[in-house]
Amino acid sequence: MNIELTRFRVLTGKSSVVDQWMKLLNDNLPAVLKTLDDEKMYIETIFSETLDGVDYLYWYSMQGEGGIEVQNSEHPIDQEHLKFWRECIDPDFTPQQLLPRVSMIPDRIRSCMS
Repeated sequence: MNIELTRFRVLTGKSSVVDQWMKLLNDNLPAVLKTLDDEKMYIETIFSETLDGVDYLYWYSMQGEGGIEVQNSEHPIDQEHLKFWRECIDPDFTPQQLLPRVSMIPDRIRSCMS
Protein backbone atom coordinates (compact mmCIF):
# COMPACT_ATOMS: atom_id res chain seq x y z
CA MET A 1 0.00 0.00 0.00
CA ASN A 2 1.24 3.47 -0.90
CA ILE A 3 0.43 6.34 1.48
CA GLU A 4 1.09 9.87 0.25
CA LEU A 5 0.62 13.46 1.30
CA THR A 6 1.73 15.92 -1.38
CA ARG A 7 1.53 19.71 -1.56
CA PHE A 8 0.89 21.50 -4.87
CA ARG A 9 0.92 25.27 -5.42
CA VAL A 10 -2.13 26.89 -6.98
CA LEU A 11 -1.50 29.37 -9.78
CA THR A 12 -2.00 33.01 -8.80
CA GLY A 13 -5.54 34.20 -9.46
CA LYS A 14 -7.03 30.69 -9.67
CA SER A 15 -8.59 30.48 -6.18
CA SER A 16 -12.13 30.90 -7.47
CA VAL A 17 -11.51 28.22 -10.13
CA VAL A 18 -10.21 25.89 -7.39
CA ASP A 19 -13.47 26.53 -5.50
CA GLN A 20 -15.41 25.53 -8.63
CA TRP A 21 -13.21 22.42 -8.96
CA MET A 22 -13.82 21.32 -5.37
CA LYS A 23 -17.55 22.01 -5.80
CA LEU A 24 -17.57 19.82 -8.92
CA LEU A 25 -15.95 16.96 -6.99
CA ASN A 26 -18.25 17.35 -3.97
CA ASP A 27 -21.39 17.71 -6.09
CA ASN A 28 -20.49 14.59 -8.10
CA LEU A 29 -19.14 12.45 -5.28
CA PRO A 30 -20.91 9.22 -6.41
CA ALA A 31 -19.24 9.50 -9.84
CA VAL A 32 -15.91 10.37 -8.22
CA LEU A 33 -16.10 7.35 -5.91
CA LYS A 34 -16.69 5.04 -8.90
CA THR A 35 -13.34 6.10 -10.36
CA LEU A 36 -11.42 5.09 -7.25
CA ASP A 37 -11.81 1.34 -7.81
CA ASP A 38 -9.93 1.49 -11.13
CA GLU A 39 -7.13 3.42 -9.43
CA LYS A 40 -7.02 1.01 -6.46
CA MET A 41 -7.48 4.15 -4.38
CA TYR A 42 -8.72 3.41 -0.87
CA ILE A 43 -8.74 6.97 0.42
CA GLU A 44 -8.22 10.30 -1.30
CA THR A 45 -8.68 13.61 0.48
CA ILE A 46 -7.85 17.12 -0.73
CA PHE A 47 -6.92 19.83 1.76
CA SER A 48 -6.27 23.52 1.13
CA GLU A 49 -4.06 26.07 2.84
CA THR A 50 -2.96 29.65 2.27
CA LEU A 51 0.59 30.55 3.35
CA ASP A 52 1.88 34.11 2.95
CA GLY A 53 -0.89 34.83 0.45
CA VAL A 54 -0.15 31.75 -1.69
CA ASP A 55 -2.74 28.98 -2.05
CA TYR A 56 -1.76 25.32 -1.85
CA LEU A 57 -3.65 22.07 -2.25
CA TYR A 58 -2.62 18.92 -0.42
CA TRP A 59 -3.54 15.43 -1.66
CA TYR A 60 -3.66 12.68 0.95
CA SER A 61 -4.11 9.19 -0.42
CA MET A 62 -3.87 5.53 0.40
CA GLN A 63 -3.57 3.46 -2.74
CA GLY A 64 -3.09 -0.21 -3.51
CA GLU A 65 -0.78 -1.66 -6.13
CA GLY A 66 -1.67 -1.98 -9.81
CA GLY A 67 -4.25 0.77 -10.19
CA ILE A 68 -4.55 2.84 -13.34
CA GLU A 69 -3.24 6.40 -13.40
CA VAL A 70 -5.93 9.08 -13.38
CA GLN A 71 -4.46 10.37 -16.66
CA ASN A 72 -5.47 7.04 -18.26
CA SER A 73 -9.00 7.05 -16.88
CA GLU A 74 -11.93 7.09 -19.26
CA HIS A 75 -14.38 8.33 -16.60
CA PRO A 76 -15.82 11.74 -17.61
CA ILE A 77 -15.44 13.11 -14.06
CA ASP A 78 -11.71 12.30 -14.18
CA GLN A 79 -11.40 14.19 -17.46
CA GLU A 80 -13.01 17.24 -15.80
CA HIS A 81 -10.74 16.78 -12.78
CA LEU A 82 -7.64 16.81 -15.02
CA LYS A 83 -8.92 19.86 -16.91
CA PHE A 84 -9.12 21.81 -13.63
CA TRP A 85 -5.69 20.46 -12.61
CA ARG A 86 -4.07 21.82 -15.78
CA GLU A 87 -5.75 25.19 -15.25
CA CYS A 88 -5.02 25.58 -11.54
CA ILE A 89 -1.85 23.74 -10.47
CA ASP A 90 1.47 25.56 -10.93
CA PRO A 91 3.66 23.40 -13.20
CA ASP A 92 6.79 25.35 -12.16
CA PHE A 93 6.43 24.35 -8.50
CA THR A 94 7.98 21.02 -7.56
CA PRO A 95 5.33 19.05 -5.64
CA GLN A 96 6.35 18.64 -2.02
CA GLN A 97 6.12 15.04 -0.82
CA LEU A 98 5.67 14.84 2.93
CA LEU A 99 7.38 11.86 4.53
CA PRO A 100 5.15 9.41 6.43
CA ARG A 101 6.72 8.59 9.78
CA VAL A 102 4.14 6.17 11.13
CA SER A 103 0.92 4.72 9.75
CA MET A 104 -1.64 3.52 12.27
CA ILE A 105 -4.22 1.35 10.56
CA PRO A 106 -5.97 -1.31 12.62
CA ASP A 107 -5.84 -4.82 11.13
CA ARG A 108 -9.65 -4.89 10.80
CA ILE A 109 -9.42 -1.86 8.46
CA ARG A 110 -6.24 -2.96 6.66
CA SER A 111 -7.84 -6.34 5.86
CA CYS A 112 -10.59 -4.52 3.94
CA MET A 113 -7.99 -2.84 1.75
CA SER A 114 -7.13 -5.43 -0.83
